[in-house]
This record gives sequence, C-alpha cells and structure tokens, in this order.
Amino acid sequence: QVQLVESGGELVQAGGSLRLSCAASRRTISSYAMGWFRQAPGKEREFVTGISRSGGRIYYADSVKGRFTISRDNAKNTVYLQMYSLKPEDTAVYYCAADPSLSSDYVGRSVEDFDYWGQGTQVSVSS
Repeated sequence: QVQLVESGGELVQAGGSLRLSCAASRRTISSYAMGWFRQAPGKEREFVTGISRSGGRIYYADSVKGRFTISRDNAKNTVYLQMYSLKPEDTAVYYCAADPSLSSDYVGRSVEDFDYWGQGTQVSVSS
C-alpha cells in the first residue's frame, strides 16, 4: 500500500503563501486519485481539494477556490498544494490522502472516498 508523508507546514502571517508537499512511497501515485484535507481544532476533517489520476479533474472547496492550487508530479511521486493569500481560518492540520480509484477521471470529495492518509502537517496563519 502507498505511504504518504506531508511536509511544508509552518507558521505564516495572513496574506502569505506556503507550498505543501506529499511524498509517496511503496506505490506510484499514478494509480491513485489524490486529495488534501484539513482539520482545525474541535472541527471535523474537511475536503480542501482533489485531483484525479489523469489530472484532468480537479475540485476545490469553495473556501479555498482561487487561492489554492493542487498539482501532481507522477515522475517525482509527489503531490503539491500551493496556497496563496492565507487567512487565519486556514489554520489547521493538512492531510494528504490517496484513493485507488479505478477511474482515471474520478476524484472523491469526502473522507470516506480515500483509503490512505499521511500523518499531517500543521499550517498556522497569524492575523
């Protein structure tokens, strides 16, 4: 099974930018739809963005649309989350997730759609 390790989280000021990385091992990410989720203290884990195996289908949560960009580099076996114009409400632990979808153009948007998860990386945005 694929193993996922997130990195890149840190403390930034509001309006700043960060790029998170999700490095996969044991399996190639080309076999998976990939997603980013986040969980703030006291809240449920929520969908941020997802990308299909082909890269042709991408979804974003309304709260991050226009500010965040997901991308995948199958050659590097890594998925990225580029975040711009960060807000204090973006503060959360960010998780990378993988779904061994049979369809190259499918990507789910719920926690239950993804089978494999990383350990998370903390993003903190100060006002």
